[in-house]
Amino acid sequence: MEKKSEKKTRILCLHGYRESAKIQKKLILRWPESVTGKLDLVYLDAPFPAQGKSALEGVFDPPYFEWFQFNKDFTKFYKFEECLEYIEDFMLNHGPFDGVLGFSQGAVLGAAIPGMQREGVALTKVPEIKFVILISGAKFGGPSFGVPKAAANAFSSPINCPSLHFLGETDYQKKDGEILLECFVDPQVIHHSKGHTIPKLDDSSLAVMLGFIEKNSTTLRQ
Repeated sequence: MEKKSEKKTRILCLHGYRESAKIQKKLILRWPESVTGKLDLVYLDAPFPAQGKSALEGVFDPPYFEWFQFNKDFTKFYKFEECLEYIEDFMLNHGPFDGVLGFSQGAVLGAAIPGMQREGVALTKVPEIKFVILISGAKFGGPSFGVPKAAANAFSSPINCPSLHFLGETDYQKKDGEILLECFVDPQVIHHSKGHTIPKLDDSSLAVMLGFIEKNSTTLRQ
């Protein structure tokens, strides 16, 4: 029993649009050891090479990747089902995973996973995700995004999956993030002063993060 309680909570990390697992890891590891040391963080490159310029060119080295593609007004999506199959295959081979942590495009995708699993339309070969951590997320079907077919009913009813949401004061996607909150039962929130980024954790947000991890890790051990 003691050995089981020491097992780290395993989280699949989904990076942002035209970014990479390596970039996300560098940003997450700016968080204190008191957080990262409690978690088994697994970083995955998205399946498709970036189809255009990355916003991080000149800041972080390539290569850059995309989880799925879309048209200019975000009403049509391409390779979304292939993306889900890619993630499921990775989870089958490297899991099981307790939770998902996503940033930007990875958070939009991660937010829909619990609902898609509930509906039985995606990631049906792996255990249901037990919690999500969403940084600069958005809702499929919200003000900025249409809905891929596989996610059509992902938010048709409140998602009863523990969730922690990061909302940046100057994030251009803040409104989308606030709307996403309404889709989850009892969401927790970390507010920060930055924009569309993975922020460092101050004392206040660190306390919220540690509380969320402890609560959900305890649930997993029971």
